[in-house]
Formats: sequence, C-alpha cells, structure tokens
Amino acid sequence: MACITRLTLTDFRNYRRLSWQAAQPVTVITGPNGSGKTNLLEAVSLLVPGRGLRGARMDELPRHGAALWGVAAQVEAMDGDEALSVQLATGADPLRPERRVFRVDGQALRNRDGVGEYFSAVWITPQMDRLFLEGAGGRRRFLDRLVQALEPGHARELAAHDRAMAQRSRLLAQRNPDSGWLAALEHTMARHAVATVAARMDMVSRLNTDEQALADGFPAARLELECDIAAHLATQPALAVEDWLAGQIAHTRGIDRQRGGSRFGAHRTGLAMADRVSGRAAAQSSTGQQKALLLGIVLSHARILAACRGQVPMLLLDEPLVHLDEARRQALFRAVGRMRTGVFLTGTDAEQFAPLRGRAAFETPGAGNLAHEA
Repeated sequence: MACITRLTLTDFRNYRRLSWQAAQPVTVITGPNGSGKTNLLEAVSLLVPGRGLRGARMDELPRHGAALWGVAAQVEAMDGDEALSVQLATGADPLRPERRVFRVDGQALRNRDGVGEYFSAVWITPQMDRLFLEGAGGRRRFLDRLVQALEPGHARELAAHDRAMAQRSRLLAQRNPDSGWLAALEHTMARHAVATVAARMDMVSRLNTDEQALADGFPAARLELECDIAAHLATQPALAVEDWLAGQIAHTRGIDRQRGGSRFGAHRTGLAMADRVSGRAAAQSSTGQQKALLLGIVLSHARILAACRGQVPMLLLDEPLVHLDEARRQALFRAVGRMRTGVFLTGTDAEQFAPLRGRAAFETPGAGNLAHEA
C-alpha cells in the first residue's frame, strides 16, 4: 500500500498554502469547475519524475505572482512486511527556478529515479478520453508512465535516447559532420532505444496476460506495439537488434538531414489497443467503452506492481465517471473498495459518488484549501 497521509502545497497553482491530512485511503474531491480539484491531483503526480498529469512547463506551476512552488507529502508505504513512513517533496530549485528538485526526508536526491522506491502514481484525466483517436504520442507516453512505475530507470533510458537523437540532428545540420561522431551517436541511440522498447514489450506482455482483468467489470484490453524494433526483438537477441538499428539510423542520414529528427528510434513506437474478448479496436469503440478500457488497464497495472514490487501505485482518477454507464460506475466503486492503495477521485457532483460514503473521505476545495464534508 502507498498512501498519502498529509499533503502540503506552497504557492502551487491556485493554492497559496494548503496543509491537508487524509482521513481515509480513498478521497473523493468534488466541487465546481475551476475550484482546484485537478490541481491537487497534479500536485501528487509531480511527486514522481516527469511533468505530471498535465505535462505542464515549470513556469506554469507557481501561483500567480510567485516565483517558487513546492509540494510535500507524508507517504505511508510497505517494503515487504515492513511499514515505511517517508516525506517526499518536490518543487522549484531556489537557485534555478526553471529546475525541479526532489527530497526524501529532507535530503536532496541526486537521482530522481530513487523516488520510485517509496512512491509511484498513475492517472487518468478527461484529456485521455481521446487517447485512442489522436496521435501515437499520447498512447506512447501513457505506456511509458506505466513502465516507469515498474522500472524507474525507464525514463533515464528514454531521456538518453532523446538526447543522442537531438545531438545527431544538430550534427547533421552542419556542412561536413564528423562521421565518427555520428556513428557513435547512432549506436547510443540504438542501445537506449532497444532498452526502452524491451521494457515496453515486457509491460504489454504483463498487461495482456492479467487474467483478473476479465473479472473486473471492465473490458480487458489487448495491447500491441506497432514498432519495427519490437518485431526484431521478438526473434533476435538485443545486441543483434542494436547493430541492426544503428545501421538503419545511419542509412537514413540523408533523409533525416532534410526532414529533421530520425526515421528510426524509440520515438516511433505505436500502441494499438483492442477489447481482448471481442477483438474490437479501441478506435472503433464508443467513448464509454474507451474510458472503460483505460480504467481496466490502470487496474491491471496496479495488480502487476503489487505482484512485482509489493507496492501498488497511487491512483489519481480525474473525472472518472464521465462517459461511464451505471454498471461501469458501480464496477469502479467496487474496484476502488478492493484497492490496497491511496486513491483520489474528482467530480463536480458528490452524489454521484454516494456508494463510496463510509469507505471514502469527501472533500471540497475552496479559498485555496480543502473542507471536509461530514
């Protein structure tokens, strides 16, 4: 279990100062649009590496008129049979406000991946309702968040790949680029791309073989990577795929020089999703069915982390009831009741969450703070 027992915000979004203590592992936050519900979930999402559930820039996070911001949480977690209590904090670096810093029990982390030892989180937002209809980038980022919760080093592999790709693009733009340096960057890209795609393949395999998903009340998903690298990894050793990929990247230098970027790499992975039972592609399903597929994937992911790491990620569900019919809403409430982790849910109407009364705390944002509902 990973639960936030206390949350403190300083000059974050619309909150000048918030100090909130959790009454239950499950918290329902309801109120009108613009009251700060999603801001609370975003604050929690920033306790893990990455840009949070909104993907916001650093200069968008401070409260209007403030230069710095901070988020701190007391987290109760389990390490095997041992209970842990740690304080996690993140915020703008006072010396370089454009950078984020992470602290555990007051000590700065040199490697932010270390946060994953204590806390992880996954989320669903209303913007993800169109995940199946828009570009591949959103689906790829969604999968990478799931992978990172299991393998904190995944973000480091992906960042190293993107850095090498950017350096290669700048080098290609020169009149007479150094061929040896290009080859070195292409091999670096290939090495990190193969590691990144292998981790994605592992997560997809785990999700596709979660049999409990068939009993959740949500459609079980079948995921498939649309990726040449994955196709080669399915039949060849990783080192052989690295050599093949480095050769492909080198072969397209001329095209990449003209168009920018790279035709090959981890950034080209696509993700297809379908209902595991009916075979209907997510893109051809109704909006409600797509939302149910997403929720099913998140619940499967939570079980996978519990089995592999003994730690269930915190679930941040922003407006989760939108597009769900009554049967699926009840299935979600039952699933939330079974989860051994912290859960935040938001909505505009508290009565829609009435089945959770007695099992969840109900809070309402207002005047930059939270008020507990009796």
